[in-house]
Amino acid sequence: YHTIADFQFVNQDSAIVTNKTFDNKIYIADFFFTSCRTICPIMKTQMLRVHDSIQNDPDILILSHTIDPEYDTVALLHDFADRLGVTSNKWHFVTGNQDDIFRIAQTSYFATALADNTEPDGYIHSGAFLLIDKEGRIRGKYDGTKEDDVNRLLKDIRRLKKEYPANQTTVF
Repeated sequence: YHTIADFQFVNQDSAIVTNKTFDNKIYIADFFFTSCRTICPIMKTQMLRVHDSIQNDPDILILSHTIDPEYDTVALLHDFADRLGVTSNKWHFVTGNQDDIFRIAQTSYFATALADNTEPDGYIHSGAFLLIDKEGRIRGKYDGTKEDDVNRLLKDIRRLKKEYPANQTTVF
């Protein structure tokens, strides 16, 4: 099975986030940038729905990668998370080297993320929410701008949870 490649980024609390952060966790990944005026505000509204539904489940996390690390500093991501009312123990907003972020988006998550000066905000990116299982495999791809798709994601999270009984650790 295809698995997410090794990565290392920095989250909104200046903590290093790697694949190990998600060991024995299900997570939902996406790509965004804070100054985006097109699909990102819709995506964040929908991801907040996901966050609210998983908030009390220690086995599920969220990983949002900025595709504009020059603008989206750690401090800005921290403020962004505060405004959303979320914390890094549940939702990691990460930054790092832009080429590394683009590469992992395209080669590991099979998501679109690239600079494009012809776009209004300077970037092209998909609104995909990606459901990743405890083995680091993509188990679903959803349009994060569509409520119906996010409803399907929420159902699939519950279905995936059933594959991993509570407190079961996964052996790699």
